Amino acid sequence: MTPLFDSITLLELCDRLLVTLLVCCTALMFKKEAALRILVIIAILTVVQVISRVVGFTATASFLQFLISSLPIILAIMFQSDIKRVMFSSLRRSRSALTESPELTETVDELAKGLHEMAERRIGALIVIIRQMSIDHLVQVGTEIDAKVTSELLNSIFLPYSPIHDGAVIIQRDKITRAGCILPLSHNPDISRSFGTRHRAALGLSEQSDALVLVVSEETGKISIVHEGKITYDADPTEIRRLSRKAIEGRRAPRAVATAE
Repeated sequence: MTPLFDSITLLELCDRLLVTLLVCCTALMFKKEAALRILVIIAILTVVQVISRVVGFTATASFLQFLISSLPIILAIMFQSDIKRVMFSSLRRSRSALTESPELTETVDELAKGLHEMAERRIGALIVIIRQMSIDHLVQVGTEIDAKVTSELLNSIFLPYSPIHDGAVIIQRDKITRAGCILPLSHNPDISRSFGTRHRAALGLSEQSDALVLVVSEETGKISIVHEGKITYDADPTEIRRLSRKAIEGRRAPRAVATAE
């Protein structure tokens, strides 16, 4: 009988078995798609490749050399969704940096100031900030206005003796475009009974559009953020400014969490 090692040496057998083992282990590790583990794998492959070349495992060394040189393509395929997300995020940040003009900052400041003043004086208010979706088919009546957002104008619109104080103010970009608008009421049975008509109108609009709606309660003086059919009651001033800025820029805000009074 011809010995096995006449056709293949023990060194070559171990070499090929090591290649097989490396292929299996590498495939299992890559499935986890963890960035830190990928870096560890790259380091291990590099070390093993060098050792294999030194001890004479030519097949292993060649395979590892091929694998290491192919890693950029492999990683690009594996993490393509993450790469796209990072790229889009960078583009959004760049766009945000370009749109953060002094006019935008002034608009957000005036809006926040007006909300604070009305909350202190317990003047009920309903303010809609249009993002990307049109709400023309959802809004009724309204007085056309083309004016910069100022705290003085907001206060004057929502004063109890103003003829348009019961409706909503519409803000698009850095302008107040309409006032005294009637919004669709929400028929959600889970709405807290403590919420009045303004909160129901805010919910009704947010259920049918991507608009951000800010509500000042006449009874409590608390400010609510409403979007995507959810209410954040007694919202933090910093959060109000942050979400208002995003809405004025036309960017979607994160999903709200419903809270009760």
